[in-house]
Amino acid sequence: MERNKKYSFPAFCLGIAALLLFIQAGGSFHGNKIVFPDVREIGEAFIRLLSQKETYEQILTTLLHLVYALALSMAAGVLTGAAEGLSAWIYSGFKPFMIFVRSLPMIILVILIMTVLPYEYVPVAAGAVVLLPLISEAVCEGIRSIEPELTDVYRLNSGFNANVFCHVHLPLISGYLKQAFFNAAGTGLKVVVSAEYLVQAKKSLGKAVYSSSYFLEYAEIYAYALIMVLLVLLVTELPFLFLRLRDKKNTFQQEPRG
Repeated sequence: MERNKKYSFPAFCLGIAALLLFIQAGGSFHGNKIVFPDVREIGEAFIRLLSQKETYEQILTTLLHLVYALALSMAAGVLTGAAEGLSAWIYSGFKPFMIFVRSLPMIILVILIMTVLPYEYVPVAAGAVVLLPLISEAVCEGIRSIEPELTDVYRLNSGFNANVFCHVHLPLISGYLKQAFFNAAGTGLKVVVSAEYLVQAKKSLGKAVYSSSYFLEYAEIYAYALIMVLLVLLVTELPFLFLRLRDKKNTFQQEPRG
């Protein structure tokens, strides 16, 4: 496992290089340097954007939208998923809503939300609604996969309550939650940026992409795509890195000293 982690970052970099080569090849085959700009132009646009103050304001706005959407979807998803996992009746009751949200095209969902909420709340609301089934399904699956022997202990002393859920169930489904969070971060960013694009959210990446597409600045669009990839890595990897460092610190403190 450690060996695989050692080579994961170089493989990721090779994947980005392959993607850039694909864009370069697309421009050569189609002879369209506007839609498929030169890799050098993308790099120059990327560096130029990172040197501008406005870019970081846009990143901050989109990142806040994403964090709020993730927080809302995680809170609601954990509650609904736990209820679904513990009760087959509740699972059956929520199932039509979850199917509806998962099958509804994202653009239609965003438009529906635009009709009932002020535009400044649409990116967060759209992201939270789209991610809710993803989180809920992971929590429900985690609850159902717990061995009955592991939960029989608390039944000897008390019934199910919030304390039991936080100290018994959540630790046992932590792997499901981590994987759901990782998937939700990438999906959530796409939903948030798309919603920002539709509502023209001020000082956001969605608004910036719209402006670049309006003026046919495709090099900037690809550069913004690279920025979004970095944002996903930031949101997904930093929390896990913090948790790993904390676990190592706790392990070091618990080791007996000679």
